[in-house]
Amino acid sequence: MAVRAAGEQTNWLLKPAAKLAPLDQNRARRELSEITSAAQEDGLTRLAKFLAGKGASQEFLAAVFDLSPFLRGTVRRRPQILGALFDETVETRLASIGAAIDKAARAEGISENSLMMELRQWKAEAHILIALADLSGEAETAITVRRLSDLADACTRAAVDFLLRDAHGRGKLKLPDPEDPARRSGWILLGMGKLGAHELNFSSDIDLVVFFDPQAPAVVDPLDATELFSRLTRRLVRILQDRTEHGYVFRTDLRLRPDPGSTPLAIPVEAALRYYEARGQNWERAAMIKARPVAGDLAAGAAFLKDLQPYIWRKYMDYAAIADVHSIKRQIHAHKGHGEIAVKGHNVKLGRGGIREIEFFVQTQQLIAGGRFPELRGRETVPMLGQLAARGWITADARDALARQYWFLRRVEHAVQMVADEQIHILPEDDEGLERIARMLGFADAAVFAEAFRAALHQVERHYAALFETAPELSAGIGNLVFTGDVDDPDTLQTLQRLGFQRASDICRVIRGWHFGRYRVTQSAEARERLTELTPALLQSFGQTRRADEALMRFDEFLAGLPAGIQLFSLLQSNPALLKLLATIMGAAPRLAAIITRRPHVFDGLLDPALLTELPDRAYLSGRLAAFLEGDRDYEDVLDRLRIFASEQKFLIGVRLLAGSIDPARAGRAFSDLADLTIEAALQAVIAEFALRHGRIAGGTVALLGMGKLGSRELTAGSDVDLILLYDHDTDAEESDGDKPLAPSHYYSRMTQRLISAVSAPTAEGVLYELDLRLRPSGNKGPVATHVDAFKKYQRKDAWTWEHMALSRARAIGGDQTLCTEAEAEVAAVLALPRDSAKVMAEASEMRTMIEKEKPPRDLWDIKLIPGGLIDLEFIAQVAVITGKVEAGGRITGTAEVLSRLAPDFAEVQVRQELCDAYALYLALTQMTRLCITGVFERDDVPPGLSDLLLAVTDLPDFGVLEAHLKETSQKVRKDFDLLLRAKRS
Repeated sequence: MAVRAAGEQTNWLLKPAAKLAPLDQNRARRELSEITSAAQEDGLTRLAKFLAGKGASQEFLAAVFDLSPFLRGTVRRRPQILGALFDETVETRLASIGAAIDKAARAEGISENSLMMELRQWKAEAHILIALADLSGEAETAITVRRLSDLADACTRAAVDFLLRDAHGRGKLKLPDPEDPARRSGWILLGMGKLGAHELNFSSDIDLVVFFDPQAPAVVDPLDATELFSRLTRRLVRILQDRTEHGYVFRTDLRLRPDPGSTPLAIPVEAALRYYEARGQNWERAAMIKARPVAGDLAAGAAFLKDLQPYIWRKYMDYAAIADVHSIKRQIHAHKGHGEIAVKGHNVKLGRGGIREIEFFVQTQQLIAGGRFPELRGRETVPMLGQLAARGWITADARDALARQYWFLRRVEHAVQMVADEQIHILPEDDEGLERIARMLGFADAAVFAEAFRAALHQVERHYAALFETAPELSAGIGNLVFTGDVDDPDTLQTLQRLGFQRASDICRVIRGWHFGRYRVTQSAEARERLTELTPALLQSFGQTRRADEALMRFDEFLAGLPAGIQLFSLLQSNPALLKLLATIMGAAPRLAAIITRRPHVFDGLLDPALLTELPDRAYLSGRLAAFLEGDRDYEDVLDRLRIFASEQKFLIGVRLLAGSIDPARAGRAFSDLADLTIEAALQAVIAEFALRHGRIAGGTVALLGMGKLGSRELTAGSDVDLILLYDHDTDAEESDGDKPLAPSHYYSRMTQRLISAVSAPTAEGVLYELDLRLRPSGNKGPVATHVDAFKKYQRKDAWTWEHMALSRARAIGGDQTLCTEAEAEVAAVLALPRDSAKVMAEASEMRTMIEKEKPPRDLWDIKLIPGGLIDLEFIAQVAVITGKVEAGGRITGTAEVLSRLAPDFAEVQVRQELCDAYALYLALTQMTRLCITGVFERDDVPPGLSDLLLAVTDLPDFGVLEAHLKETSQKVRKDFDLLLRAKRS
C-alpha cells in the first residue's frame, strides 16, 4: 500500500521547487486535513489520499494554506482545482481554461448571468493555479504576470464577444460574422498599464480605454453608436467586476480615457485622435506606450494605435515636454510622500525605490528617445531595459540591477496580494504579517527578507536619482498673479496678503502644485488653463470668507481627490453664486468640507441644475437609494454603499440648507427620512445575512421604533440615532431553523447586536449612524431586543414617567409592516392612558432640575441645556402629549407640531406662539451649527462665514443682536416652562 501511495503521489503534476515554511506547523497540518476532508466529501478519493500522504508536495500545500487565507478558502470550497493537476500540468490546465473561456460566449443558450457565473468559476481556478505555480517556483515571475494578463485578456474577450452577439441578436448591430463577432465590429478595447504590457499583478484591476468606429460595417446607426457602445461598455464592466456569490472576474477601471470627467465611456475614434493631438498630456503619452488591443475589433485597435504613433513618439522633444516629464517625477515624491526607506508599511509600488520608479525610469527614456529609435517603443519594462542598454542610454550595470530588482519587487507585490486577494501594495506593519510575506517568498524569516528588501530599494533609488540629477524647473504664469518655479514672487505675496491670506508663501506653494499637474484634476492642459483663468476669482472668494488660508487649504484637499475638473472649473467660472457657495463650505463648514474632501464625487450633485429646486422628500430619497443599491450585492458591499449614500445625501441636504432652498425644519425631516431609509435597508441586509447562518424563527418579525430626534423627525447632520427593536414570533417557536439554531430571545438579541455593528461599526466608508438603544425597556439593564408583549407589559406596568415622555416621540421607522402598525397602536394607547397631571408635571420639573445640576450648560450657545433651552421646550411638549393637553387630530411626534397644537386650557395663544417661535430659532441655530462644525460651538472661535450663515438663517443683522435675541428667548421659555409645568401643580 505504501508503495502504491507513493506512486500515486508522484502523479500530481506540480512539483514544488521552493520550500516554504508555515507560520504554525500544527495549524498548517489541521488546515490541510480540512481540505482533505473537503476532497473526500466531494468524492475526490484520489486527491484525498494524496493530501493525506507525506512528502514535499503536501508540506508545500500545508504551508501555502497556512500563509494565505484566500488560497486556503478557495481550495476548501473547490478542492477539485487541485485534483485537475493529476491529469494536466499547470500550463496545460491553464490552456484548457483559456479555451473554455473562449468558447463560453458562443455556447448555446448562454445568458449574461450564466456567462458571469462561468467566467468567475474559470477565473477562480486559474487564479489559484497561477498562485500555486508562482509560490512553488514552477513559474518565474515573468511567466506569472504573462499568465495573469492572458487570463484577463480571455475573460474580457469572452464578455465582449457575448455582448456583441447579444447586440446583433437584438438588431442593434449587424455583425459581418456572428461566429467571429469582434471582427469588423468597430468596438475597440485597449488594455492599458500592466494589462497592456502583459505585466498584470495577482489582484490587479484592469485598465481599459474604449473607442469605437461609427463607420464600421457592424454599426447600424452611426448617430446612435456613442450611446450603444457606452451601454455595452457599462454592461462589460458589470460582467467583469460585479461581485456575486461566485466572486468577481476583474475590477475594471475606465478612467484612463480622454478627460474621463466629461466624456462617455466609449469615445468615437476621430474624437479621440483629435483630443490626443490637441489636448493630450505627457502622462497620457506615457500611458499610451503600454496600450494594446485586448478585445473587440483587434484590427481597428491596431489601426488606431498606428494613427496615434506621431502623438506618442515625437521626433523632437521640446523643453516644455521634458519639463512636464520631470514634474511627474516630482509629483511621485512630493505628493505621495514616501521619503523614507523602510520595510514595515512600505509601499512596494509607489514608495522610494519601488516598482513605479523602475517603470518611470524606463518610460521617461522611451518618451525622450522613442521617436527616433523605434526599438525603444516596446510595452514591457524589462525588455526595454535591455534595449536602452543596447543603445547606450543606460549602463549594463543599471540594466541588470533594475531588471533583477523589478522582478524581486513584483514577487513581493504578488505575495502581499495573495494573502487575501486584495489590491494592495503595502507591506504589513505588524511582525506576524511581515513574517508571513517573508515565508511566502521563501526567506528563512522576516529579518533576512527585510535586509534583501531594503537593499533592493536602495539599489533602485540610486539608479533612479541619477536619472534626474539635472531635472529642469517648471514655470507657468497666471495673469496678474505669478507662480513660477520654486521661488515666491514678492508682488504675488503682497497681492495674497491684500486679499486676506496670512500665510501667503504657503498659498503660493499650493497653487504651484495645481499648475504643475500634481493632481488628476489638473493633468489635462485644458483643465489647467481653466483653473488658471479661475484662480483670481477663487482667491478673491476665499479671501472674503475671512478665514482665507483655511478655506483655500480645504479646497486644495478637495482638488486632490477629484477625478477631473474641466466641467467644474468652467461651471465655477460662469456661476459666481456656486463659487461663493463653495467658498462658504470651505470657509464656514468644516464638516461639509470634510465630506467632499473624502468623497469629491459628492460635489457632482451640485452640478445638477435641479438641486436647489428639487425637495429632498422621502420619495426622492427612496428612489435614489433604490437605484444606488440596485443589483445583487454582498452584505459588506451593501453596508458600504449605505454609508456612501448617507454621506452624500447629508451633504446635499446640507448644501440646500446653506443655500436657503430649504428651511431648517425641512432639513430635519430630510435628515430623518434619510436615516429611516438607510437604517431600514441595513436591517433588511442584517436579517438576510443572519438567516444564512442561523435560519429564521417561525412567524418571526421585527419592528424598529425611532426615538428621540429621529422619532420626532428633527435630526441634524450630526445627530445620533435612538432606537428600540421589537420582535414577535409564533408562540410555539422554540428555536431558529438554521445550521446554528438559536432560541428566540437569543436570536433577536444577537441580530440586534449585528444591526448595531452594521450601522455603527466604522468601515473604510465611515460610520452610517451612531446608535443608542438606552431608551429600551429597563435601559442598559434590559435585553437589547424586546418581545412586543414584554414591551406592552413594561410600558403599562413598570415604565417611569420620563419613559412615557420619551415614548411620545416614538415612531415606527422600519421592519415588518404589521408589527410596526401594532407597535404604533400600542404606543398611542399607552400615551392615552389616564394620568395624574400634577404628578407628571412634578416629576418632569424635578427631572429638569436634576439635569441642570448634573449637566450645567457651558454658555449661552449650549442651546440644548441652557435654562429655557431645547430641553425645556421638549419637556413641555412631551408632558402635554401624555397628559392629553394637545388639540385633537392625528398622532404627531414632532416637537414643533405639538407646541403648535397645545390645548388652549394648557397654554394661552401668546404662550403657544412664544414657544413655537423659540423652537424655530433653536432649530435654525442647531441645524446650521451641526451642519457646519463637528465639535462644540466655541463662541470666541466661530468661523466668520458661519456667523454670517447664522445671521442669514435667523434674519438678524448682527451677531451681537443674535446673542441678545437668544438670551431673551431663553428667558421667555424658562418663564413659560415655570408657568406651564411648575405653577399649574399648585
